[in-house]
Amino acid sequence: MSQNTNTEDTIDLKELFFALLAQWKLIALCIMLSLVCALLYLRTTPNTYSVDALVQVESNKGASAALLGDLSRVIDQKSPAQAEIEILKSRLVLGSVVQALNLDVSISTPNNTFTQRLLGKSNYSTEYGSKAVIFRDDQKSFEIRQFEVPQEFLDKTLNLNIKADQFQLVDIQTDEILLSAPLNQTNQISNRYGEWKLSIFSKHQLEADYLIRKRSLPAAVRAITANYSVAEKGKLTGILGLNYQGENKQHITKVLNAILSAYSAQNVARKSAETAQTLKFLDEQLPELKQQLDKAEREFNKFRQQYNTVDVTKESELYLTQSITLETKKIELEQKRADIAAKYTAEHPAMREINAQITALNKQIADLNSTLKQLPDLQRQYLQLYREVEVNTQLYTALLNSYQQLRIAKAGEIGNVRIVDTAVSPVEPIKPRKLLIVILAVLLGGFLGTLIALLRNMLRTGIKDSSQIEQELDLPVYATVPRSPVQETRMSILKKKKSIPILAVKNNDDIAVESLRSIRTAIHFALSNAKNNIVMIAGPAPEVGKSFISTNLATIFAQSNKKVLLIDADLRRGYLHKYFSKDVKPGLAELLTGQAELSQVIHETEVSGLSIMTRGKNPANPSEILSSEQFETLLETLSPQYDHIIIDTPPILAVTDGIIISQYVGVTLLVARYAKSQMKELELSLNRFDQAGVKVNGFILNDIQRASGGYGYGYNYAYAYKANNKDD
Repeated sequence: MSQNTNTEDTIDLKELFFALLAQWKLIALCIMLSLVCALLYLRTTPNTYSVDALVQVESNKGASAALLGDLSRVIDQKSPAQAEIEILKSRLVLGSVVQALNLDVSISTPNNTFTQRLLGKSNYSTEYGSKAVIFRDDQKSFEIRQFEVPQEFLDKTLNLNIKADQFQLVDIQTDEILLSAPLNQTNQISNRYGEWKLSIFSKHQLEADYLIRKRSLPAAVRAITANYSVAEKGKLTGILGLNYQGENKQHITKVLNAILSAYSAQNVARKSAETAQTLKFLDEQLPELKQQLDKAEREFNKFRQQYNTVDVTKESELYLTQSITLETKKIELEQKRADIAAKYTAEHPAMREINAQITALNKQIADLNSTLKQLPDLQRQYLQLYREVEVNTQLYTALLNSYQQLRIAKAGEIGNVRIVDTAVSPVEPIKPRKLLIVILAVLLGGFLGTLIALLRNMLRTGIKDSSQIEQELDLPVYATVPRSPVQETRMSILKKKKSIPILAVKNNDDIAVESLRSIRTAIHFALSNAKNNIVMIAGPAPEVGKSFISTNLATIFAQSNKKVLLIDADLRRGYLHKYFSKDVKPGLAELLTGQAELSQVIHETEVSGLSIMTRGKNPANPSEILSSEQFETLLETLSPQYDHIIIDTPPILAVTDGIIISQYVGVTLLVARYAKSQMKELELSLNRFDQAGVKVNGFILNDIQRASGGYGYGYNYAYAYKANNKDD
């Protein structure tokens, strides 16, 4: 019991292989459809190119730091790579590129559809430049030197209609003409929508429609960033890789190089901004400090000339030294405050700390000044004048040195980034990758075809084993007929000519014919106990191959020197006449209705010993005709004249014709089709025969698609591929 269960659960790989092989046309069709889709995609998808560049983020040069000393901490600020990546993606850089190259103007043609791209590649191109946007269509072109629209028409596609020396802008949604203006001149137009500044020039006589759009700055930047990427090469290397993709090789190269130029320029400007702020402060302080120094020296010299010399006490000298030191520190702090004011607000902790230090120094200076007032008048005046000269001299000298150093630093400022590689025009497109797409299409088509074939095989719940019929219905399977590759191929060619070849005549050694030959012995045994020599071939439903079986079985009997009559009793849809290239009438219908004689309806065939009686013209009441005494008398008359009479009947479950005929025959065989006929259909057919008191002798399992052993007389037909006649 467990052995049988394991056998049933095991997947038969050989059966699965031949099941897929039998459906090779389906798999090939899926591959072809997948290839067609891939070719359509390649046809309608333009080539995409890619350009790249390298930027190195580095610190300022050491020479500048050596010259500036402590001031280098203010000027030399190395930006992290991540911060530089965000700057490279910012509107500060990309926005300047948009303005520089007029990338906010988009032009295309209305017929740029899928069908148009499928029929042929477009011949238009757009060239962006600093002075104009040049649009070329075939051999004609025009330039847009200025295109400023009101705010409500930003990011809105308009129809540009150019005709002769005029152009119009039309709202494509409302078909409203927004304005009309002449070509080849600058137009500034005011209407109810707002201010328009348009300048379109062309040397050609144009008469066409174009689609034009003025993008807003955010939209134009997004259009760039959609195909633009920046990433650091490696970890903490400071090397940034820039990549830009597009359909036009020259355009993407120009845009990426413009991004590099804009980024480098803003970096230098950003790095020199602090130096410029300090120089501005010194430019304001040095002339004023020079005037104060000159004035202090004049007053001090005048005082000395008036009083010659004054004896200064130790306490006065100490006061003088402290006063000079405090004033010097105060000026240094004020200079530092001017330096960092370019980066911080007044509320920043660094600014608040410097302000607090300056306030403390002012308090100390005020205390010293109050002490100075307690000295003798002459000594006090001397010290004040001498202090002012000394303080102004030291401050002027220090600021002058800083000023010279900053001028040198600004002259040598180059920023903290270096362009390593600029963008170079690409040669080969990066996508679509045609060979890869074709290979993937073949693989995908094969996979889908195989999947569909497997699903079809799984959904085939019909009979797949002759032993299933024998076990459940307790009737023998006389033969298992495999698929015949020759029969299917020839039928597909000749069926259009209303002629079907007989497999037993054209290909006598076909595996299906060999299988049918095995039935002869079984039929001989069955006929030995039968009431007559009439064999009925029936089927539970259409398209099981009973006409194929009837024709070839009759031919095989005739080839063995037997006299055989083949009767087409399917008065509704029978077409045995196509196998023998005979006219459908006169036939059985005309004979039974008295419209023709017996000699007129029996036709000799090309097969020696084989005659055929066609169905005739479709009668209105075939069941009544077949149940008449004329049909029974006909069979009784013909039976002694032939060795075998084979009757092809309509489907049992569809009409009652087959049940009526079965009452007059000696042997009844049911044809079941592999993987299509259901066991329930066979059971119902047997019940119909039982109700009529007719015993079915056995079955013929047709259209075997795998390696399966028949009932005693069958063969192993694993190498068969095509279906038998799927006629009825």
